[in-house]
Amino acid sequence: MTAPLMTIARGNSVTAWELSPVEATYYPGQPAKARDPQNYKYVNGFVDVGDLPCRVATWRDVATRTVTLRTDWPVESLYLPGSNRRVEFSQFRHRPTRLARWCRTTLAAPEDRYCSFRLETRGGVHIWVDGELAGRFEPYTRNHTQQTVVHLPIRASGSEIVVLTEDMAERDTNWFFELVLLDAVALEIHLPGARLGDKVETLKALSTQVRTSGDVITGDEAVTLLFDTPSSLPVDIRARVKSTSHTHATLLDRTVALPAGVTEVTLCKGRDLPDGYHSLELEFIAGDSRVTRTIGCPILGAIAPEQLGADLAARKARALEHAALHGELRMGTAVALLETGRSDDPRLRPIIEETLLAIEEHRDCADFVSVPLLWAWMRHGSAFPPDLAERIRTTLLGFRYWVDEPGNDVMWFWSENHALCFHVSQLLAGLSFPEDIFTASGRTGNEQATIAIERLERWLDSVEEEGLAEWNSAAYYPVDFIGLLALVELAPQAIADRARQLCDRIFTMVALHTLAGVPSGSMGRAYDKELRAGPLTELAPFAAVAFGEGWLNQGVASLPLFAAGGYAPPDEISSYVEPAPGKVLTARYSQGFGPAALLTLYKTRHVQLSTNSGAQPGGHGHQQHVLDLRFASHPMARSWLNHPGEDDPWGQQRPSYWAGNGVLPRVGQHRNAALVLYQLGAQARLDFTHVYAARAGLTHHLVGDTLILESHDGGLVAYKSTGPLQPITTGPGAGIEYRSLGPRQGWAVLVAEGQSLDAFAAYLGQCRLRLGSGGDTLELERPDAATLTLDWGQGLLFGEQTHEQGFPGVFPAVTLEDLP
Repeated sequence: MTAPLMTIARGNSVTAWELSPVEATYYPGQPAKARDPQNYKYVNGFVDVGDLPCRVATWRDVATRTVTLRTDWPVESLYLPGSNRRVEFSQFRHRPTRLARWCRTTLAAPEDRYCSFRLETRGGVHIWVDGELAGRFEPYTRNHTQQTVVHLPIRASGSEIVVLTEDMAERDTNWFFELVLLDAVALEIHLPGARLGDKVETLKALSTQVRTSGDVITGDEAVTLLFDTPSSLPVDIRARVKSTSHTHATLLDRTVALPAGVTEVTLCKGRDLPDGYHSLELEFIAGDSRVTRTIGCPILGAIAPEQLGADLAARKARALEHAALHGELRMGTAVALLETGRSDDPRLRPIIEETLLAIEEHRDCADFVSVPLLWAWMRHGSAFPPDLAERIRTTLLGFRYWVDEPGNDVMWFWSENHALCFHVSQLLAGLSFPEDIFTASGRTGNEQATIAIERLERWLDSVEEEGLAEWNSAAYYPVDFIGLLALVELAPQAIADRARQLCDRIFTMVALHTLAGVPSGSMGRAYDKELRAGPLTELAPFAAVAFGEGWLNQGVASLPLFAAGGYAPPDEISSYVEPAPGKVLTARYSQGFGPAALLTLYKTRHVQLSTNSGAQPGGHGHQQHVLDLRFASHPMARSWLNHPGEDDPWGQQRPSYWAGNGVLPRVGQHRNAALVLYQLGAQARLDFTHVYAARAGLTHHLVGDTLILESHDGGLVAYKSTGPLQPITTGPGAGIEYRSLGPRQGWAVLVAEGQSLDAFAAYLGQCRLRLGSGGDTLELERPDAATLTLDWGQGLLFGEQTHEQGFPGVFPAVTLEDLP
């Protein structure tokens, strides 16, 4: 037998496999009405809505089928040890799709014996050892990890292990399996049939280290790939840049050479790509060795924010023109084209035809494009040629507007933003075709509109009373605006007035959390592609248009509706955006059912600290972003703290490495000081918490075990931890990541302005941070204020007073005072 690729011991996972191509089969099942748990009490996380038709069909098939081992499949690629201990193929499918992939490896034991493995999976797994079925585990629960123990016979001469991993994809599909060795034995892993080549180790090292230069790449700068160690041999790198928006358009496909002995290679200039936080798919090639990796690639043409002028109408016109000229090929751009008199633009028909196809196929997120299509139909219907007009009419009459109408799709109806967009679509379609019959429901348009108004009233009742579960979300506020701005413009007066008032409230929260043109702050739902994108999010142009300073970009989910419509944010909230020199703005309020969030904001002209102290401590943190720091010195100058939810720094799970929390902390904030207490427990997948600290606009200082971030304009922030800080110097976290290890740990975050670095460091030296009561309390002693105590059960205590009792409700209580 050849030399092993690697050796694993107890607790290690089997991470080296040959892979077949993915088999993807459209698998809708029989149309049926869905269970409707909609109570308009929205939560952050997965909602169990029962088994959809595709999963019912899957259960039926799994119960009766016999799976036969296949060995004739071609090896498409290799799964090699890297950043993920799981064998993971997570993805997003807009339609119900059965997924399958064959995986093969060889394990050798010191002697012939049975070995026990913990098998974790989402989906189903079959395992064959030397041609004999040795394990079958098919829970097929949607996005819920299940585990069992399998005992596999492993020979000293090597046993071939073949795994068939399957899942039923319904939108976001976290598809993986993991085999963890439980026995105290060393096992060798071989891939004798794989064309690894003799250069695979070099490629693996490069793929683990790779990242782009800087937190963002401007138009004049080069898109450069960086590595920690020089390549020992020449390597070709195929780079495909793709949009992270709903279009997933390929923006660049280029192969470059990485010579031996160098640590960087240039792909292109920033100006060769549109602005955006893009996905960069890399394939490292040397001889017959190939390794793949996907990382993030932020492009921002101009660092300085644009001044859009003092007149809102002029700013809207500027944004609408920008969307018409530069918007991505989505329905919002079609709206911008029609609103600017460009009904003859050659892009219009392809955009509308792709929109209609998404609605006809009942793809997930079809509700996000059906609303702007209806906007275009109701305001510009006469501009459509007869064939397109007839297809629009047929498509909208055939759409499924809620779960009480039969269907076999995987459209998601139950989150806050989707429920709104479906109800708005149903209302506007009903108003557009009042006497026609809608085929999925059998109702007339008038009946659809009546039901939609009832549903919208319930949705608005909930959000008006409890706030938004997706507060401050740079991903989902623009989706909320799809529905709300359409209601303001096109709905009956009573509903339009309520939608306008809710827009006022959302824009108030945006104003509070926007600094130097970039909306930020604690969020109800966050993704890496928003947290690390700054002005590249779809929300950023809303702030630019509303408040006069910022960036326009290609995002068109709802900005054209804002720019073309009559809605105007309240004049008075502009004062929240940029406090005057020497002033500090504070705000406290709640959001979401429960409430889900108790939000505190501390904001000066140069830095803001935002937290949510309402998250359930110790719980699973789906996408809650509980602590956020934003600096005015640079559009990417941002920092936060979290417990990673997965292994891979570039992963996209919910929670991911940087977005959300694997285990939620207890959080408390009093003015410019926040405390964060973690109890990770023995079962946490990763045993550390960490700080993300951008380099753009910030200088990092490690003073003892304290990290101080100093902004270029004078803002100061300190992270103090109850354990030693470990700066990460290699790989994707190099220079931006600082870790603290341990099952129980605490952090203090302190903000200052108008001090020298030395004075701030001296002040921090007088502060004491310590865990108490076995890790159930965290205390911060400061020389100039009462002791802050964060109690795992009670929350934040300021002296002897429970601080969390002071939250006023869903309307922000805002104060502006002199900076101490």
